[in-house]
Amino acid sequence: MLFDLIAAVAAGFCLAGLALSLRWLARGRAPLWIVPAAAGLGMLSYALWSEYSWLDRAEGSLPDGVVVASSNQSSAWYRPWTLAWPQADRLIAVDRRAERRNEALPSHVLSSVLLMGRWQPTRQIAVMFDCEGLRRADLIDGVRFDEQGLPLGAQWRSLDADDPVLRAACAG
Repeated sequence: MLFDLIAAVAAGFCLAGLALSLRWLARGRAPLWIVPAAAGLGMLSYALWSEYSWLDRAEGSLPDGVVVASSNQSSAWYRPWTLAWPQADRLIAVDRRAERRNEALPSHVLSSVLLMGRWQPTRQIAVMFDCEGLRRADLIDGVRFDEQGLPLGAQWRSLDADDPVLRAACAG
């Protein structure tokens, strides 16, 4: 967040400098308001670029083997441009590198799910997916496994067959 503030101020100074140079080249015939207007335009342009490019930059920062399953688009009345062009502010990715399968339970996949959000720390949770039963269990504190490999004390949640996280975890 601090980096974005510094970058927005730097963009404002750069465009203000260009506008000041334009005034100097025009020997003062360009209006004086062009300098603060250019600074504001630079800061706003950087802020918009930063918001709308977050998803691509976040996806690009993920290592090979991590598959983005879904992203969330949001809009807000206090950012009226998002009503026309919603922006992505969250994503869910499945870390296929951490995937574990049990020969005794071929339809079950133990995987790691990454929850990433704009301005939020990345969270990683272990999840067991039942690909045939269309359900998942988050493996949080207190969950143990029985002899077969099924989690004990886990809350199973039903999922739709077209759930993107389930499809990403069960693919392959």
